[in-house]
Amino acid sequence: MATNPCPTDWRESLDRTIDEHFQTLVEIRRHLHAHPELSGEERDTTLHLYQQLDDRGFTQRMGPEGCGIIADSQPDSSEFIALRADIDALRIHDAKQVEYRSRNDGIMHACGHDAHTATVFGAITAVKRLSDQGQLPWAVQLRGIFQPAEETCGGAKQMIEAGALDDVTSVVAIHVDPTRQVGRIGLREGVLTANCDEMHIRITGRGGHAARPHEANDPIAAAAQLVNALYLYIPRVTDSQNAAVVTIGQLVGGDTANVIPEEVTLRGTIRALDRVVRRDTMEHICRIASGIGSTTDTKIDVHFGLGCNSVVNDSGLVGVLRHAGREVLGSDGLEEIERPSMGSEDFAFYGAKVPTAMFRLGCSSDRYGGSSLHTPTFDIDEEALRIGAKILARAAIYLADPDRKRRIEANQASGTW
Repeated sequence: MATNPCPTDWRESLDRTIDEHFQTLVEIRRHLHAHPELSGEERDTTLHLYQQLDDRGFTQRMGPEGCGIIADSQPDSSEFIALRADIDALRIHDAKQVEYRSRNDGIMHACGHDAHTATVFGAITAVKRLSDQGQLPWAVQLRGIFQPAEETCGGAKQMIEAGALDDVTSVVAIHVDPTRQVGRIGLREGVLTANCDEMHIRITGRGGHAARPHEANDPIAAAAQLVNALYLYIPRVTDSQNAAVVTIGQLVGGDTANVIPEEVTLRGTIRALDRVVRRDTMEHICRIASGIGSTTDTKIDVHFGLGCNSVVNDSGLVGVLRHAGREVLGSDGLEEIERPSMGSEDFAFYGAKVPTAMFRLGCSSDRYGGSSLHTPTFDIDEEALRIGAKILARAAIYLADPDRKRRIEANQASGTW
C-alpha cells in the first residue's frame, strides 16, 4: 500500500467519503427501524446487511442460525481491529408518526441498535474505500461485528463462539445517548456499566374461588408482598455507597377475574457495580423469598439466569477514542462520564477476551430528543450517524498504526493526544 506523505490527507478524504455516503447511512438506519426484529430472529436484518456489505467487497460469515455477520475488509488477515454493532430490537410498540416508523407491530428499535449498525457500517465501508484507493497512511485490517441478541445477553457469546474475535486485537463500539446533544460524546476509562443478571421467580400456591380466599394459598398476594419487600429491603441491606438495583419487569398469573390461580411467575433483573454486592444481593433476595413463602404458605423458587459482567473500558483505547473525538468535534465536544451506568451491555463478553472500549454518542437535538432509551417515542437526530462513523473510522485507523505506541507517547508529551 502506498503511504500518504501528508498525514492530514487521509483524514480529509475519510471525512469527505463519509459525508458523500451519509444518505446511505440514513437509509440503512431507517430501513432497520422500519423492519425491526427481536433477539434471535434477525434473519431479514442480517440478509439486508449482508447484501449491502457484499456489494462493497467485504468477506463475510453469518452468525448462528443466520443471525449476525462477521465482515472483514481484507480476507486472510492475521490481525484485525474490530468495530461492533448490535442488530436486535425490543418488544415495544413504536408510537412515533414518521415515515420510518416500525412496520412490525409491537417491535421497535428503542435502544438505538439501528443507529449503531448504520454507524459501524459507515465507518468500515469508508475505511475500506480509502484502503482500496491507497489513501491510508498504513495497512488497516478491519472487521465489522454485527451481532444479534444483545438485549437477551446471548448474542456476543454466540458471535465469539462463531469466531468473531479470531485474530482480533481490540474491539470498539458506541451506544447512542439521548441525554447528550448531537456533537458531544461521553468517555470513561474503567468500569462503564453494571453487572446484570436475569431473575426468574415462580410462586406456587393453591388456587381457589375469589370469594373464598381463606381456602386458597394465594400466589398473587405472595407476589405482591415479594415485590414490595424486594423494593423496600434490598436498598436497606446494601451499603448506601454501593449501587444495587432490583427491578421486576414482568408478572404473570391467573386467567380469570374470579379465580385465584395456582401459580405466578415474575421476571426481572439485578444490577450492581461491585461483584460482592452482586452476590450479596442474590443471597438477600433468596432469604426474602424464603420468608414470604413461609408466611404466605406458598413455595417460592428463585432462579438467576443469563447475566453479564460490567463493561470495562481499556484506558489505551479510550485515549485513542478521545483523540479521534477531539479531531472530529473539538475539545468542547468531549465529556467525561463521571460515574458508571446501571445499565448493562453484553459487549462485556468481548472485553473478557481482548481490550475493548465503548463511548456514548450524543443523539438528541431540538428537533429530536426528550425520549429515553426503551420508550415508545425514542428517536435520534441522524446527524449522530455521521459523527459516530467519523470517530470510529479514525479510531480504527489509529489503532492499526504499526508505530502507535511511539506516536501516542510523542503526542502525549506534546499535549496533542
